[in-house]
Amino acid sequence: MANCNHDCEHCGSSCGERKAESLMFANNPVSSIKNVIGVVSGKGGVGKSLVTGLLACEMNRRGYKTAILDADITGPSIPKMFGIHGAVLSDGHYIQPAVSKNGTKIISMNLCLPDETQPVVWRGPVLGGVLQQFWEEVEWGKVDFMFADMPPGTGDVPLTVYQSLPLKGIIIVTTPQELVSMIVKKAVNMAGIMNIPVLGIVSNMAYFECPDCGKKHYIFGRNESGLDVMSEIPIMPGLAEFCDSGRIEESDAGKYLSAVADSLEKIS
Repeated sequence: MANCNHDCEHCGSSCGERKAESLMFANNPVSSIKNVIGVVSGKGGVGKSLVTGLLACEMNRRGYKTAILDADITGPSIPKMFGIHGAVLSDGHYIQPAVSKNGTKIISMNLCLPDETQPVVWRGPVLGGVLQQFWEEVEWGKVDFMFADMPPGTGDVPLTVYQSLPLKGIIIVTTPQELVSMIVKKAVNMAGIMNIPVLGIVSNMAYFECPDCGKKHYIFGRNESGLDVMSEIPIMPGLAEFCDSGRIEESDAGKYLSAVADSLEKIS
């Protein structure tokens, strides 16, 4: 059907593509996850994984138990930001997630490969199966906030996350360029179609603050897209160094996401 959003569980119509079974992944008895938040973008290269990592760090600093499900199966970068390498282990029943220095639990495809530079060349259904394993077969324990770092765009993996995880809402990441904002609106519209609340929009690389005079320089222009931006992250060479060296938890850049973090506390 032309207007189908593929959400068969809540659809009252009947068609040849309708599926009777629930699309939601099953919960496991060793995990209690209170809030699942998706972090999305319309295109790559805007800093979605950075925002995911900083939000996990900020909520962790506020005393919440945090976790990251790296749903960007073909382009995982979360483990490197947190300085985590090597393979995750299983106790024979459940996969044990990696744990960062400050206690954030992490599962990522890069932690399941013998070589973290090995490409993952899989089609959509297989990627969906990996996501299901990450949700159902990982011993997450008690988690207050889980952040799902999704691949860019509106393809198979974001659709699977929207349909199969109990999302409380999504955070959308953009940069202050009209072209990017146009594409990000597609992600906003997809969330609307899937009835997923947009909890906030973050503008990354929003400006550069002069270290001498403190003046803000909006190198890529001001945000005039009509998007309601909740937080702005400036261009900070030092932040890139923290991420590249696996020390994102040592950065204080989470302060730029305080408004988003405040909104997350309200839904908890």
